Amino acid sequence: MIVEKAVVLGTGMMGPGIAATLCAGGIDTVLVSRTLEGVTAGRDKVAGLLRTLDEEGLLHRTPREKSWEGAYRRLSVSIDLAAAVKDTHLVIESTPENLEFKQALFQLLDAETPETAILASNTSALSITSIAARCRFPERVATAHFWNPPHLIPLVEIVRGEKTAPEVAETLRQLLENCGKAPVVVQKDRPGQLGNRLQHALLREAIYIVEEGIASAEDIDRALKKGMALRLPAYGLLEHQDMVGLDLALAVQESVTPDLCDRPAAGALLRNLVERGELGAKTGKGLYDWSRRDPQALIRQRDECILYLLKLANRPSG
Repeated sequence: MIVEKAVVLGTGMMGPGIAATLCAGGIDTVLVSRTLEGVTAGRDKVAGLLRTLDEEGLLHRTPREKSWEGAYRRLSVSIDLAAAVKDTHLVIESTPENLEFKQALFQLLDAETPETAILASNTSALSITSIAARCRFPERVATAHFWNPPHLIPLVEIVRGEKTAPEVAETLRQLLENCGKAPVVVQKDRPGQLGNRLQHALLREAIYIVEEGIASAEDIDRALKKGMALRLPAYGLLEHQDMVGLDLALAVQESVTPDLCDRPAAGALLRNLVERGELGAKTGKGLYDWSRRDPQALIRQRDECILYLLKLANRPSG
């Protein structure tokens, strides 16, 4: 299936970045929100993201689009969901992580879109099988989980539900590659998809290390940033095991695994912080004291680092 028209639902944290990605890939894209203020702000954000990518030399250029202005001209906005989706080839929703809400939304999309249109969710945690439960055609429903910030992070996780047709996943994979992304296909609809399973396995151990007094939150993050994280962009976790030898990997696993956290629920430290209302940067305190840190400065540092790594990866060899 050739995708030339797409609709992105949601103008919050993720929607504009997803829309910018599709526009840069040469796809006519409608950004939908419930309010005029929402679509206006979303449209402006898409323009800013495309301009930034172009200025940094990272705009994905296709034979159809060679400038951020050209990509931006592919964007339109709407507050009329039914009108926006009536002749689309693809819908990607980025709406609140509420199963009941998404089930009702996909039931509506299933009724209002052409039967050949692909319906995708940007959910990071919910089961796509459950989201599609009320659809007449669940075989055309899949997850397309963009990682934040979506205009920069190459990874997109395509998750097949129990009834997702293989050709739907393959169409999404080819589409995202054509838009400059690095999609992976998750063949089983399991909690956490792929990236979040890995991330939360690491988080569980990190929380446990703080609880046990083995190391502080600051030193855990320092160990990650100054150690393993530096080689991961070019040297994957499983590649590393093969390089050092699986006999060594087995020996280390046999020694370390018995002492790792293996509880099937969130740790007491995390639970207690939430119960006290210490939710992190948005409340001023969490694992860190944010009264003495600037969250926006950290986000800028994150994005600058991502931009640097992307430029490095795109540098011509030789």
